[in-house]
Amino acid sequence: MKNILTLLLLGFFGLQVQAQNKVAKIEFESTVIDYGTIEKGADGVRVFKFTNTGNAPLIVSKVKSSCGCTVPKKPEKPILPGESGEIQVKYDTNRVMPIRKTITVTSNADTPTVALKIKGTVIDPNKSSVMKSKPKSVVEK
Repeated sequence: MKNILTLLLLGFFGLQVQAQNKVAKIEFESTVIDYGTIEKGADGVRVFKFTNTGNAPLIVSKVKSSCGCTVPKKPEKPILPGESGEIQVKYDTNRVMPIRKTITVTSNADTPTVALKIKGTVIDPNKSSVMKSKPKSVVEK
């Protein structure tokens, strides 16, 4: 009887140890997207691609932007081990200014929080040409 009880306990603890070794891992192709210089009103959608390199399903529970001008979209379904997923980010390119934003990804991965960055500059080509002509007229005087 003691042998059976001992075997059951060892089996139970063995299963627990094995279950504890299962972990999701999120690996991004890149954690920074550089828009470069883009024109006002251009397509502001970009994609962060990642792979679950762990041995448990990856669940992205939350994706949050540092401001309202950047709208991230997380995957709705779990990403199985070895599979890839993506986080879509849409920046409002009607704002003429430098882009420096952070997207925070929260998941069940071994690193539960990852910071992604977008950067670049949105220009208004109409205003840029006006600004270039102003200094010329000043020089002509």
